[in-house]
Amino acid sequence: MPPVPQHGQPAGLTVWQKYRMGAAMGAGVGLTMGFLFGTFSILRGGAGPRGVLPTLSQYMLGSAATFSFFLAIGSVIRNDGKLPAHLEAARMQLASPVMMSRAEGLSNMRLQWALEKQRRSTS
Repeated sequence: MPPVPQHGQPAGLTVWQKYRMGAAMGAGVGLTMGFLFGTFSILRGGAGPRGVLPTLSQYMLGSAATFSFFLAIGSVIRNDGKLPAHLEAARMQLASPVMMSRAEGLSNMRLQWALEKQRRSTS
């Protein structure tokens, strides 16, 4: 049974909202991963001439920027459907797949070529 539509609210998120949400999730993941890898690197090889805090922050910010960029773009691409998810699932279940054998495909292609040749010769 489909969910009850709610009036007065937008149907879904805009592309900009999806982009911002992906960027925020990517920043959180990137900061965490940067903290883990940066801490490991500092413990293993030392902080270097800049010190602990600048080295760790460089790892964290670089990782956050990278993850944020790719997750923002990925969330927009992944969620760029025209229909809501439940309607898309229903459409996929009800749509009959178009499957042809090679012979049927070849005969269809030859028919299209013949029609194209006929159209070009008449015009």
